[in-house]
Amino acid sequence: MAEHEEKKHEESLMDRIAEKIQAHDSSSSDSDNDKPSESSIKAKVFRLFGREKPVHHVLGGGKPADIFLWRNKKISAGALGVATVIWILFEMLEYHLLTLVCHLLILALALLFLWSNAATFINKSPPSIPEVQIPKDPVMEFAQALRFEINRAFAVLRDIASGRDLKKFLSVIAGLWVLSIVGSWCNFLTLFYIVFVLLHTVPVLYEKYEDKVDPFAEKAMHEIKKQYAVFDAKVLSKIPRGPLKEKKKD
Repeated sequence: MAEHEEKKHEESLMDRIAEKIQAHDSSSSDSDNDKPSESSIKAKVFRLFGREKPVHHVLGGGKPADIFLWRNKKISAGALGVATVIWILFEMLEYHLLTLVCHLLILALALLFLWSNAATFINKSPPSIPEVQIPKDPVMEFAQALRFEINRAFAVLRDIASGRDLKKFLSVIAGLWVLSIVGSWCNFLTLFYIVFVLLHTVPVLYEKYEDKVDPFAEKAMHEIKKQYAVFDAKVLSKIPRGPLKEKKKD
Protein backbone atom coordinates (compact mmCIF):
# COMPACT_ATOMS: atom_id res chain seq x y z
CA MET A 1 0.00 0.00 0.00
CA ALA A 2 2.83 2.39 0.81
CA GLU A 3 4.52 1.67 -2.51
CA HIS A 4 1.22 2.23 -4.36
CA GLU A 5 0.68 5.60 -2.67
CA GLU A 6 4.28 6.61 -3.41
CA LYS A 7 3.78 5.82 -7.12
CA LYS A 8 0.60 7.89 -7.19
CA HIS A 9 2.46 10.79 -5.57
CA GLU A 10 5.26 10.59 -8.16
CA GLU A 11 2.74 10.47 -11.05
CA SER A 12 0.85 13.52 -9.73
CA LEU A 13 4.16 15.38 -9.35
CA MET A 14 5.13 14.55 -12.95
CA ASP A 15 1.71 15.68 -14.18
CA ARG A 16 2.14 19.03 -12.43
CA ILE A 17 5.59 19.50 -13.98
CA ALA A 18 4.21 18.68 -17.46
CA GLU A 19 1.37 21.16 -16.99
CA LYS A 20 3.80 23.89 -16.01
CA ILE A 21 5.97 23.18 -19.07
CA GLN A 22 2.93 23.34 -21.37
CA ALA A 23 1.78 26.59 -19.77
CA HIS A 24 5.25 28.09 -20.24
CA ASP A 25 5.34 27.00 -23.90
CA SER A 26 1.90 28.48 -24.58
CA SER A 27 2.83 31.78 -22.90
CA SER A 28 6.07 31.97 -24.89
CA SER A 29 4.19 31.27 -28.13
CA ASP A 30 1.70 34.00 -27.25
CA SER A 31 4.53 36.42 -26.58
CA ASP A 32 6.10 35.48 -29.92
CA ASN A 33 2.80 36.21 -31.63
CA ASP A 34 2.64 39.57 -29.87
CA LYS A 35 6.04 40.53 -31.28
CA PRO A 36 5.87 42.64 -34.44
CA SER A 37 6.52 40.74 -37.60
CA GLU A 38 9.44 41.51 -39.88
CA SER A 39 7.14 43.05 -42.46
CA SER A 40 5.63 45.42 -39.92
CA ILE A 41 9.11 46.46 -38.78
CA LYS A 42 10.10 47.16 -42.36
CA ALA A 43 6.92 49.13 -42.89
CA LYS A 44 7.91 51.48 -40.07
CA VAL A 45 11.32 52.24 -41.61
CA PHE A 46 11.82 55.88 -42.57
CA ARG A 47 11.38 56.50 -46.29
CA LEU A 48 12.45 59.62 -48.13
CA PHE A 49 9.69 62.25 -48.56
CA GLY A 50 7.41 60.14 -46.34
CA ARG A 51 6.53 57.76 -49.14
CA GLU A 52 4.78 54.48 -48.38
CA LYS A 53 4.73 53.04 -51.91
CA PRO A 54 7.56 51.80 -54.15
CA VAL A 55 9.47 54.26 -56.31
CA HIS A 56 7.64 52.98 -59.40
CA HIS A 57 4.25 54.03 -57.94
CA VAL A 58 5.65 57.38 -56.77
CA LEU A 59 6.68 58.16 -60.35
CA GLY A 60 3.13 57.52 -61.51
CA GLY A 61 3.52 53.96 -62.72
CA GLY A 62 2.99 52.99 -66.33
CA LYS A 63 5.39 53.58 -69.21
CA PRO A 64 7.00 56.84 -67.96
CA ALA A 65 8.00 55.17 -64.69
CA ASP A 66 9.30 52.14 -66.63
CA ILE A 67 11.47 54.45 -68.73
CA PHE A 68 12.86 56.38 -65.75
CA LEU A 69 13.62 53.17 -63.83
CA TRP A 70 15.11 51.41 -66.87
CA ARG A 71 12.63 48.54 -66.88
CA ASN A 72 13.15 48.40 -70.65
CA LYS A 73 16.79 49.31 -71.25
CA LYS A 74 16.39 49.80 -75.01
CA ILE A 75 13.60 52.36 -74.68
CA SER A 76 15.31 54.18 -71.80
CA ALA A 77 18.64 54.31 -73.60
CA GLY A 78 16.89 55.45 -76.79
CA ALA A 79 15.06 58.29 -75.01
CA LEU A 80 18.26 59.44 -73.31
CA GLY A 81 20.15 59.19 -76.59
CA VAL A 82 17.56 61.26 -78.47
CA ALA A 83 17.63 63.92 -75.76
CA THR A 84 21.43 63.99 -75.91
CA VAL A 85 21.43 64.38 -79.69
CA ILE A 86 18.90 67.22 -79.49
CA TRP A 87 20.95 68.96 -76.81
CA ILE A 88 24.15 68.63 -78.88
CA LEU A 89 22.42 69.98 -81.99
CA PHE A 90 20.84 72.99 -80.31
CA GLU A 91 23.42 73.82 -77.66
CA MET A 92 26.85 72.79 -78.92
CA LEU A 93 26.31 73.10 -82.67
CA GLU A 94 24.02 76.13 -82.19
CA TYR A 95 21.31 74.66 -84.39
CA HIS A 96 17.86 76.29 -84.21
CA LEU A 97 14.60 74.48 -83.65
CA LEU A 98 12.73 76.06 -86.57
CA THR A 99 15.65 75.35 -88.91
CA LEU A 100 15.81 71.73 -87.82
CA VAL A 101 12.06 71.20 -88.26
CA CYS A 102 12.11 72.76 -91.72
CA HIS A 103 15.11 70.70 -92.84
CA LEU A 104 13.54 67.47 -91.62
CA LEU A 105 10.26 68.27 -93.38
CA ILE A 106 12.10 69.15 -96.61
CA LEU A 107 14.02 65.86 -96.50
CA ALA A 108 10.94 63.75 -95.70
CA LEU A 109 8.70 65.40 -98.31
CA ALA A 110 11.40 65.20 -100.99
CA LEU A 111 11.98 61.49 -100.40
CA LEU A 112 8.26 60.68 -100.38
CA PHE A 113 7.62 62.80 -103.47
CA LEU A 114 10.44 61.17 -105.48
CA TRP A 115 9.43 57.71 -104.29
CA SER A 116 5.78 58.23 -105.29
CA ASN A 117 6.73 59.44 -108.78
CA ALA A 118 9.48 56.90 -109.35
CA ALA A 119 7.17 54.03 -108.41
CA THR A 120 5.26 54.40 -111.73
CA PHE A 121 8.46 54.02 -113.77
CA ILE A 122 9.84 51.00 -111.95
CA ASN A 123 6.45 49.24 -111.71
CA LYS A 124 6.32 49.20 -107.93
CA SER A 125 3.60 50.25 -105.53
CA PRO A 126 3.88 53.80 -104.19
CA PRO A 127 4.49 54.31 -100.47
CA SER A 128 1.44 54.03 -98.26
CA ILE A 129 1.25 57.29 -96.36
CA PRO A 130 -0.99 56.89 -93.29
CA GLU A 131 -3.55 59.50 -92.41
CA VAL A 132 -2.39 61.18 -89.23
CA GLN A 133 -4.94 62.78 -86.91
CA ILE A 134 -4.62 63.96 -83.35
CA PRO A 135 -7.14 62.06 -81.17
CA LYS A 136 -9.51 64.15 -79.11
CA ASP A 137 -9.59 62.22 -75.81
CA PRO A 138 -5.84 62.29 -74.96
CA VAL A 139 -5.67 65.99 -75.78
CA MET A 140 -8.64 66.75 -73.55
CA GLU A 141 -7.22 64.65 -70.72
CA PHE A 142 -3.87 66.40 -71.00
CA ALA A 143 -5.55 69.80 -71.08
CA GLN A 144 -7.63 68.98 -68.00
CA ALA A 145 -4.60 67.69 -66.10
CA LEU A 146 -2.61 70.79 -67.08
CA ARG A 147 -5.50 73.03 -66.04
CA PHE A 148 -5.74 71.28 -62.67
CA GLU A 149 -2.01 71.69 -61.97
CA ILE A 150 -2.02 75.36 -63.01
CA ASN A 151 -5.03 76.12 -60.80
CA ARG A 152 -3.38 74.34 -57.89
CA ALA A 153 -0.21 76.38 -58.43
CA PHE A 154 -2.26 79.59 -58.47
CA ALA A 155 -3.97 78.53 -55.23
CA VAL A 156 -0.60 77.90 -53.58
CA LEU A 157 0.75 81.26 -54.75
CA ARG A 158 -2.37 83.02 -53.47
CA ASP A 159 -2.08 81.27 -50.12
CA ILE A 160 1.57 82.28 -49.85
CA ALA A 161 0.92 85.89 -50.89
CA SER A 162 -1.79 86.21 -48.23
CA GLY A 163 0.83 85.71 -45.54
CA ARG A 164 -0.79 82.71 -43.85
CA ASP A 165 2.06 80.20 -44.09
CA LEU A 166 5.52 81.65 -43.43
CA LYS A 167 7.27 78.29 -43.81
CA LYS A 168 5.81 77.71 -47.26
CA PHE A 169 6.64 81.29 -48.23
CA LEU A 170 10.30 80.87 -47.29
CA SER A 171 10.48 77.49 -49.08
CA VAL A 172 9.09 78.91 -52.33
CA ILE A 173 11.33 81.99 -52.14
CA ALA A 174 14.40 79.80 -51.57
CA GLY A 175 13.42 77.50 -54.44
CA LEU A 176 12.90 80.40 -56.85
CA TRP A 177 16.19 81.97 -55.76
CA VAL A 178 18.08 78.71 -56.40
CA LEU A 179 16.31 78.31 -59.76
CA SER A 180 17.29 81.87 -60.74
CA ILE A 181 20.93 81.12 -59.93
CA VAL A 182 20.84 77.91 -61.99
CA GLY A 183 19.14 79.86 -64.81
CA SER A 184 22.01 82.34 -64.84
CA TRP A 185 24.47 79.50 -65.37
CA CYS A 186 22.70 77.87 -68.33
CA ASN A 187 19.77 78.40 -70.67
CA PHE A 188 16.41 76.66 -70.56
CA LEU A 189 17.37 73.86 -72.96
CA THR A 190 20.44 72.90 -70.92
CA LEU A 191 18.39 73.04 -67.72
CA PHE A 192 15.72 70.82 -69.29
CA TYR A 193 18.39 68.35 -70.44
CA ILE A 194 19.96 68.25 -66.96
CA VAL A 195 16.54 67.52 -65.41
CA PHE A 196 15.91 64.83 -68.04
CA VAL A 197 19.25 63.15 -67.29
CA LEU A 198 18.60 63.33 -63.54
CA LEU A 199 15.21 61.67 -64.02
CA HIS A 200 16.96 58.82 -65.83
CA THR A 201 19.67 58.35 -63.19
CA VAL A 202 18.57 59.44 -59.70
CA PRO A 203 15.36 57.31 -59.36
CA VAL A 204 17.01 54.09 -60.54
CA LEU A 205 20.03 54.65 -58.28
CA TYR A 206 17.77 55.46 -55.34
CA GLU A 207 15.67 52.35 -55.94
CA LYS A 208 18.85 50.27 -55.93
CA TYR A 209 20.40 51.80 -52.80
CA GLU A 210 17.29 53.02 -50.91
CA ASP A 211 18.15 50.99 -47.78
CA LYS A 212 21.40 52.97 -47.50
CA VAL A 213 20.03 56.36 -48.57
CA ASP A 214 16.96 56.43 -46.31
CA PRO A 215 18.83 56.23 -42.96
CA PHE A 216 21.14 59.03 -44.06
CA ALA A 217 18.15 61.07 -45.25
CA GLU A 218 16.43 60.48 -41.89
CA LYS A 219 19.41 61.94 -40.03
CA ALA A 220 19.56 64.88 -42.42
CA MET A 221 15.83 65.61 -42.07
CA HIS A 222 16.10 65.40 -38.28
CA GLU A 223 18.95 67.89 -38.28
CA ILE A 224 17.11 70.23 -40.66
CA LYS A 225 14.01 70.16 -38.45
CA LYS A 226 16.16 70.85 -35.41
CA GLN A 227 17.82 73.86 -37.03
CA TYR A 228 14.48 75.12 -38.32
CA ALA A 229 12.99 74.88 -34.82
CA VAL A 230 15.83 77.03 -33.49
CA PHE A 231 15.41 79.53 -36.34
CA ASP A 232 11.65 79.59 -35.80
CA ALA A 233 12.01 80.25 -32.09
CA LYS A 234 14.54 83.05 -32.54
CA VAL A 235 13.35 84.75 -35.73
CA LEU A 236 10.15 83.50 -37.37
CA SER A 237 8.00 83.49 -34.24
CA LYS A 238 8.67 87.21 -33.80
CA ILE A 239 7.40 88.13 -37.29
CA PRO A 240 3.69 89.10 -37.48
CA ARG A 241 1.74 86.81 -39.79
CA GLY A 242 -1.30 87.50 -41.93
CA PRO A 243 -3.21 90.71 -42.47
CA LEU A 244 -4.38 92.59 -39.43
CA LYS A 245 -8.07 92.17 -38.73
CA GLU A 246 -10.13 95.32 -38.69
CA LYS A 247 -11.88 96.19 -35.46
CA LYS A 248 -15.61 95.94 -35.56
CA LYS A 249 -17.40 99.24 -35.33
CA ASP A 250 -19.97 99.64 -32.59
